[in-house]
This record gives sequence, C-alpha cells and structure tokens, in this order.
Amino acid sequence: MARLTGKTALVTGSTQGIGAACALRLAADGADVVLNGRDPKQPPQELLDRFQALGRKAVYLAADIGGAAGAAGLVEQAVQALGRLDILVNNAGVERRADFWDVTEADYDLVMDTNVKGMFFCTQAFVRHRKAAGQPGAVVNLSSVHEEIAFPHFASYCASKGALRMLTRNLAGELAPLGIRINNVAPGAIATPINQRLLETPSLLEPLLARIPLGRLGTPEDVAGLVAFLASDEAAYVTGSTYFVDGGLTYSYSEQ
Repeated sequence: MARLTGKTALVTGSTQGIGAACALRLAADGADVVLNGRDPKQPPQELLDRFQALGRKAVYLAADIGGAAGAAGLVEQAVQALGRLDILVNNAGVERRADFWDVTEADYDLVMDTNVKGMFFCTQAFVRHRKAAGQPGAVVNLSSVHEEIAFPHFASYCASKGALRMLTRNLAGELAPLGIRINNVAPGAIATPINQRLLETPSLLEPLLARIPLGRLGTPEDVAGLVAFLASDEAAYVTGSTYFVDGGLTYSYSEQ
C-alpha cells in the first residue's frame, strides 16, 4: 500500500514547477489532492489529466492567498471538495528583484503577503480544521536556501523566507500537542519557470554550477520526494526543521 493512501492534501501555488511536482508526487504516493492557482478561468487541464491517469482525485481551486480571508477560504473550499485535509503544502511564493533603495511598497507587500501571510493564515485554517476534527496533520512549507544564504537585490524575498524559518520553529512546539507536525523544505537552484532567465544565460548559470558540489541544478522532482516523505507517517518524529535540497550549495566552501 502506498504510504499516503487514504490521505488528502492541499498544495498552494501548484499549477507548475515545484508545486505541481509536489502535488503529483503526493498523488503517486496515494493521496487525493487540491491544486491551487490564481486564475479562475484556466484550470490546468493537462495537469489534472495526469492525476486521473494515476487514479487519484484532483480538484483545482482558484484563490489569492495574499490575504487572510482568501487563505482561509481556500482551505475551507479544499475541505469541502475532499471531505477533509490531512496535509498542507505551503508552496505559493513570489520574488521581486530590485536594489534595496528602489524596492517599492507594492512589491514588498506582494512578496510578504504571498510568502508569509499566505502561509500563516492557510496554516491557521488547516490547524483549526484538524483541531476541530481531533486528528493529526502535517504541514510542509516550501522555503528557500535564502532563509540561510544572503541574496543581494532580493531583500524582501530573503526576509520572507527568514520569517518562514522562525514560524516553523515556533509553530512546531505549539502544534505538537495537537499531533500536527510542521517542517520546511528549502530548495536551492532548481530548474523551474521562475529561473528561466538563469537557465537561458550562460554567464549566470556557469558560475552558479561551479558553486554547487553536485554540479547541476535540481529538478522539481528532487524537491517533491522530500516533501512527500515529510508529509507521510514515515516522518512521524520530524518537526520544526528545515531540510535543504540544494546539491550542497548552502554549506559549500573551497579555496583555490
């Protein structure tokens, strides 16, 4: 029997990239899944067809989680769609590049609202649901190596991921008596649409690859495997931690 058989999951920001890979891996491991994006008019039909091929139920719900009402509403709709939720994967996230002195309030708010407020209030709604049901649950946040590594010109993004690290640590203790575990997965350089400029610019890509001990970019599937483990009962004694999926980048150092 697959390790997530009988489980249900919500993956925010899951129409492409890491989010889609996580949703597909959860389904391959037996879970029914709610997908989420912002566009109510264009459900990701090709992606939904892949869940059908796996024999799993998948529902697409459009929602903007950048506000408390939207985040809570998404969780409530997901519960209605699948009957309950056992797993929450907080994947939705954005970044904006700018010199620190040029960052606008609008871009700052977009990053912090999506990356932090969305995670905060989606998790709150999920916890309330599991608490009311008297059942355990698992939360997995998609953080970033930039909760640990500085990233000049992305100050708000780094601040948001640092916040995820502290929230995860803090909530681990508060939620443990409810049987709810929470962990971060922190990808490094992953070949996804958000890194398209990097992938198409050898002058940027080659120096980065030289800093990664494993010598390659990661794939969304590299990340999804760890997410599925943390969501499963195989990780029943794991909470409050960040796990880097970065090919060794975060702590690599060498002298020539």
